[in-house]
Amino acid sequence: MSFPIVVWILTALAAVVVVLTRLRLRGEDAAGRLSINPRLPAAHFVAGSLALVLWLGVLVAPEDSLVGGPLVGIVAVAAWWVTALCGVLILARWLPTKGRHAPAASGDGWSDGPGLSLLAHLGMVVGVLVFTYAYLTAAV
Repeated sequence: MSFPIVVWILTALAAVVVVLTRLRLRGEDAAGRLSINPRLPAAHFVAGSLALVLWLGVLVAPEDSLVGGPLVGIVAVAAWWVTALCGVLILARWLPTKGRHAPAASGDGWSDGPGLSLLAHLGMVVGVLVFTYAYLTAAV
């Protein structure tokens, strides 16, 4: 499998992670042990949407166009890093709590525990590393 195909597959998976995180965390009763600030999933969604739109522009636009130029590429990769960082911070809701009054972990219909969140957001970090490498080496 060629490297550009891997980048396209990871782009599609990143879009799925951004959308599913938004859907999963939009309610007050989101799964996890801790509640997180609602601005964090919103920042994840906004940065992820911006990153996706700009990154798709970088992938399909000619290099000599405004959208395919270096500034848009740098902003797209930076937005992917912001998205990945927000995603890792979202994982904090699964940190173990100790103490007599610590809340128990709450579940939802998506999965039993943090497995889906770990897979999605740590996979997003790996994907962003690949995006950064692909952009810096002009592989795509």
